Order: sequence, then structure tokens, then C-alpha cells
Amino acid sequence: MNIIYIHGLDSDANSTKGRLLEKYCQQYHPAINVLRPDLNQSPDHVFNHILFLIESANNKSERIKSAQFGAANTVLVGSSLGGYFSTLVSNHTGCPALLLNPSTQPHVTLQRFANEAVSADSGKDTSSDDHIIHSTAGGWDITNADLQWFANHPLSAVNYPSKVAVLIKAGDELLNAELSKSFYQTQGAAVTVQAGGDHRFSDFHEQLPMVIKLLQQLAD
Repeated sequence: MNIIYIHGLDSDANSTKGRLLEKYCQQYHPAINVLRPDLNQSPDHVFNHILFLIESANNKSERIKSAQFGAANTVLVGSSLGGYFSTLVSNHTGCPALLLNPSTQPHVTLQRFANEAVSADSGKDTSSDDHIIHSTAGGWDITNADLQWFANHPLSAVNYPSKVAVLIKAGDELLNAELSKSFYQTQGAAVTVQAGGDHRFSDFHEQLPMVIKLLQQLAD
């Protein structure tokens, strides 16, 4: 099985959860290959790059022709904004996805950067598509055009709910846990809300055995 870890905003290929997942698989599940792409680029590029990685991983698995790979030999793990992208890609491809505190309305939650940019650049024209409203720690310069892309690609449905599982921390301090819970439950996806916690899933290392089990179930 291949796992593609999709990091969130202000993260990168070396995200803590991604590295923990890869290290755990190397130690306990060596047949599982973990990919950790850096996705600090425009949303259109991110979406298409994930599609490319899925196709490449599946083609490689088919060439190996090993019994360890089933029909759904690639799964996604998406955190925060990565959860949004994972849902979008899963809707497009049917690829199984496990979501961690997923963002469901990035065009709304990221609007705060546009508002802050307007305040900081009072008197300047901040309306152009290529105007940078925020630069992430990983180097993505978010523009007005990026916000519009998210608005043009809303999550209105989960096309393959039996292939999507969601883990939500009730104590998420950045995103509305109830909003995410309601959306995915309404769409028929399996949702688990864990008491307390935080947006970063600081106890992720303790949940890795359960995470792998969930991914194996989704891939069946």
C-alpha cells in the first residue's frame, strides 16, 4: 500500500505527522510506502500534483505485481487544508482518504488573510488576482486568485463516503469541529470525534496503530 500524506497550511514535506507516519511504517509495516510531497504551491497545482502522484504510485505498484497491493493500493492522509484537498481528490478519483481535522471551507477560513492584507495596505489596490495576501511558513504566496480557486471548488458532497474516514479533535482551536463533523456525517462518511486535543493532533504518535488499521480497512 502507498500512503500519500497531504500536509496542511504553514507546513511542508517535513511535517511532524508525516514524518511520524513514515517512521512508524518503516518500523512496523515495511511493505507500506509513505510519500510526503511539499505542496506549498497554488491550489490548482496541488490538486493536479496529487493526481499525478496517485497515478504514478499505482502504476509502479502494478509493475511490481506484488500480492501486497490490492485494487486500492494508494490512500491519502490529509491534515487540515490537506483534508480539503484529500476530499476533493477522493471525489475525483475514488481514492480512499483519512482526514485529520479537515478544513471544509478554505475560501471562508483563508479570507482572514485577505482582510488583514486590506488593513495593512490601506490606500493601496489589493484587488488584483496576483496580489499576495499571505506567505506561509513553507513558502506558498497565497494570492486573491488562490482564494477564488477555493471558492470555485467548494466541498458540496463526498462522492465515495465508504472510502472516507474522518478524525476530529473536539478541542480544535483553529477550525470549527462541529462544522466538519456535520458535513462529513451528513455525507455518510465515518466520523470519529475525539474529546479535547488540538488542531495539530499532538497525540498523533499514540494513534498510529489505529490510523494504519483504518487505512487498511479503507483500502479493502
